[in-house]
Amino acid sequence: MSEEIRNCTIIGSGPAGYTAAIYAARAGLKPLLYTGKEPGGQLMITTEVENYPGYPDGRTGPEMMEDFKKQAERFDTEIVGEMITKVDFSGPVHILTSETGTEIKTHTTIISTGASAKWLGLESEKRLMNVGVSACAVCDGFFFRGQDVAVVGAGDTAAEEATYLAKLCPNVHMLVRRDEMRASKIMQKRVLNTSNITVHWNTETVEVLGKEGVEGVKVINNKTQKESVIDVTGFFVAIGHKPNTQIFDGWLDMDDAGYLITKPDSTKTKVDGVFASGDAQDNVYRQAVTAAGTGCMAALDAERYLAAKEII
Repeated sequence: MSEEIRNCTIIGSGPAGYTAAIYAARAGLKPLLYTGKEPGGQLMITTEVENYPGYPDGRTGPEMMEDFKKQAERFDTEIVGEMITKVDFSGPVHILTSETGTEIKTHTTIISTGASAKWLGLESEKRLMNVGVSACAVCDGFFFRGQDVAVVGAGDTAAEEATYLAKLCPNVHMLVRRDEMRASKIMQKRVLNTSNITVHWNTETVEVLGKEGVEGVKVINNKTQKESVIDVTGFFVAIGHKPNTQIFDGWLDMDDAGYLITKPDSTKTKVDGVFASGDAQDNVYRQAVTAAGTGCMAALDAERYLAAKEII
């Protein structure tokens, strides 16, 4: 593998990576895909997925990613269960290095490394993940219709999650650490004008309560030091995401949060033959279906690049 120059190598294996592999393989590029440290991406920690087209009865995240993987393998994608830990984009042939020291030479690279949700770091939060604890209201809010929920965070994401949930839930408790929000003025106004959202200022989470599911959240007012319990059955953490793009620092353009910057209406980065897809470059939508769409775009961009260079 070290001497062969691959036509297309994909880094990451969520909806974007597997979709890129399906399109690249069907185009005859014989793609090589490195799964990374979280094979399947964020969907691997999602229970029911009911908003992905083509699954009328829903599907669990892990089952869906297994379907994606089988489809990529059906078209002869070569899948390696390792991480890429180093890249060299200095020449027309890219050099990628895996965690075991394998060097991969490739004409095109598709980045689909995704982004990971930030968590509070509580044991109870981890224990109750997917049984009441979530990091995506759009993904999981449907399951909490008619129930009271809490949202942790103070930025635009938290404000958007709270207002989204307010359409489904009778009471939404927004837990804000300080006496002000970081969200934009328009989003703050939207939250404060929504009658069934209660903002708890100067409030931090002590523990998510429950054994088999969320039964409440214990909080503390960081000014009075008074503890209290809020009765909820859903707990949404909305304190941001971190894109998994550290190994591309210095090679590719990123925004302040680390999301890769692509050229308008494409997945092209500033380096010829390097394309970015999925949540590694999308800090707005962060949905499986949009990630899959950009994975398709990246494969098409890679195919056209290789054709223009007369490599294929």
